[in-house]
Order: sequence, then structure tokens, then C-alpha cells
Amino acid sequence: MKFDGRKALRVKMDHKQAVNLMGSDGMWRRSCVLLDISQSGAKIEVEGTLDVLQAKEFFLLLSSTGLAYRRCELIWIDGTTAGVHFVTADSKKKPASGQRAATQNSVHGK
Repeated sequence: MKFDGRKALRVKMDHKQAVNLMGSDGMWRRSCVLLDISQSGAKIEVEGTLDVLQAKEFFLLLSSTGLAYRRCELIWIDGTTAGVHFVTADSKKKPASGQRAATQNSVHGK
């Protein structure tokens, strides 16, 4: 189901799905409820203080054992609700082929 004008197909949870956020260094953890999820991100409702979400990256633990997880970054916060983007190797910016050629030419004096 696609809603809210988003690019990625989102699945809205019919029942409360308990998940956790954890700092990339493992120093903090927050309980939350998964509201919707897509291939590129999720919307969650966070329990407790949101100050830990100021970290650049953290993990969304999708299983109680922590074996299913996604590395993510905060996109927005509205009260106790937050939007996160899943960080992947593909989401890291790579220079376009034209920029790469221009960089190589300037390095080689062309």
C-alpha cells in the first residue's frame, strides 16, 4: 500500500509490533512500536526520552534477540513519533560518472 506520497511502498502495521532502537555503540536502548515500514525506512513511536535519537546512526532491532536489525538514521521527529531512513551501502553517495571523469582529468592534468 502506497500512501502519504512516499516513493517506497509502505506496509502499515495492523497490530502493535514491539521493536527496539539501540545505539551503534550498544550504550543505549529504547522500546518503541513499529507503525509502518518500507524497504527504505520506517515510522516508529518511541517510548521514553528521545534525546538519544540525536545520534547520527543507530539500529532498529526488529527481533527480540537482535538478530534481525537495520542500521538507520533519524529523518524527523513529531512528539513521540519518528521517521527513520535505513542506511545501506547503496545509499552512500557515489560521484556520477561525469564527475569521476572530470576529477580524474584534473588529477592527471588534462
